[in-house]
Amino acid sequence: MRLHILGICGTFMGSLAQLAKAQGHQVSGSDAGVYPPMSDQLQAAGIELTEGFDPGDIPPDVDCVIIGNAMSRGNPSVEYVLERGLPYMSGPQWLGQYVLRGKWVAAVSGTHGKTTTASMLAWILEYARMAPGFLIGGVPQNFGVSARLPGSPELGESPFFVIEADEYDTAFFDKRSKFVHYQPRTLILNNLEFDHADIFDDLAAIERQFHHLIRTVPANGLLVLPAGEAALERVLKLGCWTPVQRFAQARDGAPHSDWQWRLDQADASQFSLMADGIEATVRWSLSGLHNVTNAIAAMIAARHMGVTPDIAAAALSEFVSVKRRMELVAEVDGIQVFDDFAHHPTAIATTLAGARARMDGNADVSTDSGRRSGRLIAVLEPRSNTMKLGVHKHELAQSVAAADQAFWFQPANIDWSLQDVASQCTIPAQCYTELSALRQAIVAQAQPGDRIVVMSNGSFGGLPRLLAQDLNARKEHSDDG
Repeated sequence: MRLHILGICGTFMGSLAQLAKAQGHQVSGSDAGVYPPMSDQLQAAGIELTEGFDPGDIPPDVDCVIIGNAMSRGNPSVEYVLERGLPYMSGPQWLGQYVLRGKWVAAVSGTHGKTTTASMLAWILEYARMAPGFLIGGVPQNFGVSARLPGSPELGESPFFVIEADEYDTAFFDKRSKFVHYQPRTLILNNLEFDHADIFDDLAAIERQFHHLIRTVPANGLLVLPAGEAALERVLKLGCWTPVQRFAQARDGAPHSDWQWRLDQADASQFSLMADGIEATVRWSLSGLHNVTNAIAAMIAARHMGVTPDIAAAALSEFVSVKRRMELVAEVDGIQVFDDFAHHPTAIATTLAGARARMDGNADVSTDSGRRSGRLIAVLEPRSNTMKLGVHKHELAQSVAAADQAFWFQPANIDWSLQDVASQCTIPAQCYTELSALRQAIVAQAQPGDRIVVMSNGSFGGLPRLLAQDLNARKEHSDDG
């Protein structure tokens, strides 16, 4: 099949292109911005790329044009496809029909934690020699790629495929959420909050889409979710035809659950999963309660797919987090710089709480308050479409409470004031509108022992690596002096 993909450099569409190429299809594509790292991955796969949306770049013998959800009416290539009557399809629909059909699909949905949980589940299956395929909205460092087909030369064919199931809309011509095309047998529902304010009016609108997803899960499937999540329970009350397993922390007054988990170390570096005489303990390099609950969901889902909890626990002990999820970019003169994708107040708060717990748990030299002598410094760029609309601006100040200091960056395309957010923070906070000034301020204040966590769902101008360069330059200057 001859395929041309419009919007090929997005994470989902670029991964889809690589899966299609691996299946033996001829694949080309175009996008407004053709740049690394996705452009490098695509070119390495032998996929022809063109920048811009000139209709002449669509091959005359194309069998199907796959249209990304960033494309809209008025785009020259979209208009050409419609005027010429060329066959076209959305990315999720093509994936569902040509990659997922006939597979045991495990989908990971929810407002937060999809990428990490999907990566954990894929790695558990890989560790158990089940050779899963996957498509994930990030790069799991255990694999080094964002997507692959199931099976391997050593192990043969595999029916298993793990997919990050996004609730964003499918295409300009299909306003359903992308995940309705995947038809999972195993479905993780991590959590549900209001997000994507550019396409959803309210939380109830998102809940309806999640119920559409639940309607596609067969009676021999499984839904995995945390107990006591009000929004998810409302979704289930709309109708559910599939067994459900809930999990909760083992403590007095915990909501009813089929599985319980116990925190064995305060920084979450060790925890246990328990149910009906089963107990499995995970000892790993990650921290934070959000990562524990992500892992618990992955372990329960993996059990449904044939992996016992003790094998899953052993797999997680070797799990390396996803790139840009608390990814340590550099350590210079005792100062650590992390890159993180968090962009919703809840994700910001849980990520910083996890970093704080790890700092406190690893404290060699503490202050009178019991905290590590270094500080936790949060650097944030509100960049998502929901953030640009100011939907969560009143929650942002509290989201950084676990840090010792916050630096806010005001992008030019936000018309509300981040200075107001900074002034409401309970910790020292500053706001900047120029990236160079922000860099100078952070480096001027950074001290040995500090952890700097840079948070954005965009490139943030390459800030984490720029800070590493600046800190190295400062150290070299100090050494020379």
